[in-house]
Amino acid sequence: MTLARRRFLQMAGAAAFVPAMPWVARAQEKYPARPVHMIVGQASGSSSDITARLIAAWMTEKLGQQFIVEDRPGAGGNIATEAVMHAPADGYTMLLVNAQNSINAALYGKTDFVSQIAPVGGIFRVPLVMEVNPSVPANTVQEFIAYAKANPGKVNMASAGQGGPQHLAGELFKVLAGVDLVHVPYRGSTPAITDLLGGQVQVMFDVTPTALPQIKAGKLRGLAITTTTRSDVLPDLAPLADVVPGYEASAWIGFGVPANTPRAVIDILNKQINAAIVDETIKKRLADLGGMVLPPGTPAEFGKMIADDIEKWTKVVKASGIKPG
Repeated sequence: MTLARRRFLQMAGAAAFVPAMPWVARAQEKYPARPVHMIVGQASGSSSDITARLIAAWMTEKLGQQFIVEDRPGAGGNIATEAVMHAPADGYTMLLVNAQNSINAALYGKTDFVSQIAPVGGIFRVPLVMEVNPSVPANTVQEFIAYAKANPGKVNMASAGQGGPQHLAGELFKVLAGVDLVHVPYRGSTPAITDLLGGQVQVMFDVTPTALPQIKAGKLRGLAITTTTRSDVLPDLAPLADVVPGYEASAWIGFGVPANTPRAVIDILNKQINAAIVDETIKKRLADLGGMVLPPGTPAEFGKMIADDIEKWTKVVKASGIKPG
């Protein structure tokens, strides 16, 4: 077990099991007594931003104080993460955490996120889709692997940026399938999709919300889903793991708070997150984003999920030699 994984699991466990001191219990009788800020490291209108606003509206209604979403994009989510790391550990600043946080921990080899952000609860996973330009002579994953092996170093793989979930999903495929694809990073999904549609690049592992319209319109060909189970929004696509054993990649979203936030506060937030994700209206909105809602769980269980994700991507980074963008 890596040091980062051990420290994160210890922190998650502490959030679940450390007894609250009397002064903490008294303080939480009034929590929240003022507005709570949710910091998001992605742009306005992104799936992260939309999810944060859904949960913020729920929290506002249920807890009687405003939960305010603040988007602070940039540096692969590190700007937002740093801001929450240095915020008071009092429950009034939350961080929308996602797969980019675990990838950053793997890429940079730092444990700041692990040691300074305590897990609260998970919201959902978003599958990625392995999709190709229709000119690629492959209708299945098996055919694509054969095509790539017959053309080593000649097949271009797009991503929304160096070191992002799409890039790492592609690198995991390269390692497990034993193929040589040329990574072409873009500044976001929109220019990557534009070039994929135009044939300048041939394959992309894209998040479901972006991939879905192009596949349904017949402009791109979906080959597989990257989670181990099928997606309701693309039920005809089988999991990539059916062909490439051990493959699993997904984006995910949840919430964390500064380390040392009182356990009673974390418990209140965790309880409301768990209630929100089983609400039928919210579940439908998340499904519209292509998300698969996570089972309600404890902070410790969410922490283990993140630790497992960091461990997986650390192996991929080492195997592929990826460097931060």
